[in-house]
Amino acid sequence: MSDAVVPHRSEGHQAPAGWFRRALDSDIFYSFRRSRLTMVAAAITLLFFLLAIFASWLAVQNPFDPAQLQLINSRIAPLWTADGQSPFLLGTDEQGRDVLSAILYGLRISLAVGIAGVVFAGALGIALGLVAGYFGGVVDSVIMRIADVQLTFPAILIALLVNGVAKSLLGNRLDEMSTLGVLVIAIGLSFWVQYARTVRGSVMVEKNKDYVAAAQLIGLPAPKIMFRHVLPNTMGPILVIATINLALAIITEATLSFLGAGMPDTMPSLGTLIRIGNNYLFAGEWWIVAFPGIALAGLILSINLLGDWLRDALNPKLR
Repeated sequence: MSDAVVPHRSEGHQAPAGWFRRALDSDIFYSFRRSRLTMVAAAITLLFFLLAIFASWLAVQNPFDPAQLQLINSRIAPLWTADGQSPFLLGTDEQGRDVLSAILYGLRISLAVGIAGVVFAGALGIALGLVAGYFGGVVDSVIMRIADVQLTFPAILIALLVNGVAKSLLGNRLDEMSTLGVLVIAIGLSFWVQYARTVRGSVMVEKNKDYVAAAQLIGLPAPKIMFRHVLPNTMGPILVIATINLALAIITEATLSFLGAGMPDTMPSLGTLIRIGNNYLFAGEWWIVAFPGIALAGLILSINLLGDWLRDALNPKLR
C-alpha cells in the first residue's frame, strides 16, 4: 500500500517543480537575467503596482475624502525644508491634500485606466484582426479601411473626440466612476488598430498551415478555430504591443486629465495632479507638480524599458 502511494505523491510535487525549472531555463528568463537595466525596470514597475494596490494602507490620509482635508494645511512645503511639517513628507497642495497620499491614490487611478484601456483595446483589436485575417474578402477590406482612416489621426485626438462626445451626451450625469469608464473607452478606441493589424497579418500566415486545414476538415466551427488554435500562435507580438501600449495609455490619460478632459479634481490621477500643481508652479509651490511628474515619468520609463526588452526577447532573429 505504502509503495503504491509514494510514487503518486512524488509525481504531484515534481510537476510544478518541473514547470518552474523549465521557466527558469527558458530563453526569455535567461535574457531577463542578463539585462540589469531590465531587472531594475521590472523592480520599479512592480514597486509602482504595489504602491497603488496598498495605497490605502500606506497613505497618511485619503485624498478623495473631503472630511479628511483641512485648508489650514494647504501649501505646506516638503518635510525636509524649513517650512515642512509632519506627517506631510512631500508637502501638501492647495486643498490640504498630502502630496504623497495623492500620488499613491492617483497612481491607482492612472494604472486602472491604463490597464483597462489596454484590455479593451486588445479585446476589440484582436477580435477584429481575427475576423479580418481569417475570412478576408469584403470583411477584411472594410475593417482595414476603417483602421487606415483612424491611423491618419493621432491617438490623443481620437480620445478627445470620444471623451467630448460622451460628455456632451451625458453632461452632468457623469460622476467620477462614469468619467473613468469614458476614459477607458476613449483610450481603447484609440489603440485597437495596432492589435488588429498585427493579428490580421499573423492570422493570414497561420490559416494556410496544415493544422488549420485539419481543424476545418473535422468540422470545427470558425470561432473555435480562430480563438483556440490560431490566436495562441499570435500571442508573442500581442504581448509586446500590450506592454508598450500600457505606457501610451497612461500618458494619454495623463494628457487628457492635464487638458481638463480627464479625471476631476475630486478623484485626481497623476495627470490631474500635474495640472493642479502647474497652476502654483510660478508661485513657488514647486513640489505640487514636481513629485507627481517624477512619479509619472518613472512609471512610463520603467514600462517602456520592459516593453523594449520583451520585444527583443520574443524576436527569434535576435536570439
